[in-house]
Amino acid sequence: MAKSLVTGGSGFIGRHLVSALLARGDTLRIFDENAPLESGKVEFRRGSILDRPSLLSALQGMDRVFHLAGIAHLWTPNLADFDRVNRAGTETLLSAAAESGIGRILHCSTKAILMPPQRLEGPVDETISLQLSDMPGPYTRSKYAAERAALAAARQGLPVVVVNPTVPLGPGDRRMTPPTAMLARFLDGGHAASLDCTLNLADVRDMAEGMILAAERGRIGERYILGGENLSMHELVVLIGQSTGKTLNPLWIPPWLALSAGVICGWLATNVTRSTPAATAEGVRLALRSSPVDIGKARRELGYAPRKIEPALAQALAWLMKQGRNMAQN
Repeated sequence: MAKSLVTGGSGFIGRHLVSALLARGDTLRIFDENAPLESGKVEFRRGSILDRPSLLSALQGMDRVFHLAGIAHLWTPNLADFDRVNRAGTETLLSAAAESGIGRILHCSTKAILMPPQRLEGPVDETISLQLSDMPGPYTRSKYAAERAALAAARQGLPVVVVNPTVPLGPGDRRMTPPTAMLARFLDGGHAASLDCTLNLADVRDMAEGMILAAERGRIGERYILGGENLSMHELVVLIGQSTGKTLNPLWIPPWLALSAGVICGWLATNVTRSTPAATAEGVRLALRSSPVDIGKARRELGYAPRKIEPALAQALAWLMKQGRNMAQN
């Protein structure tokens, strides 16, 4: 079995990837600044993705690396951290991997950098070509630059494959990434402010399996969208109501108002409260330009086969409601 290093293995997707790799019999090592909740079956190395000596040590003896480490939220107190961690961290990892002679590098990008400023007539796929100036904010700019670095390394001979996950859903998202935070807002009274947009949703465990398939079967220098079902926000609201038995009455707000609120919330968070805002301008822009995606390439070349989204959605909602009960009891 393979010896696999997972950077960011303590995150939402990372923990499910670690579980999937363990189920396959891999020898696992996690490299992360945060300790995993359960590390009995894996070796854990605490370190920063910017610390090249620590990365070289973590890569020693490994067959492949799954690079998931990065900032997955749309806001951070110091906006320069997006570029420092997501772009420069990826470049540091690629450099260390090249020196270590690792056999395969799986770089986790994001679907967000594939969304054009103007919606296309058809679904978005891996052939789309955008520029840095097309990105709607600091998070997407940093992820775009990181993916460019990964693909450039592949052209120079490094065995890199890129995946672009869409919106992951499932239980156990303790860091409350944007998709889970969105569900939590719907559970909090059912009157969440919402935009009419399209989301591609997938079970986080299917994404983890897709990453393993990409590492094993993906073509070097190629990228693969790992997604599931394309749903409008209206359709998602219906599914949430059916799953929870709650009556949801979201407040559908116009784009101009949502963008204004995102600008104000982001400014206040950065300059006054220093706490995560309810919305950011970048998040609103991403929602407004969101388009259906085509996952046909991953299906054909990797054998990627995502399940229906309803079970993962129900499990995510049940987990959130349990967390709410537990917090109320503490």
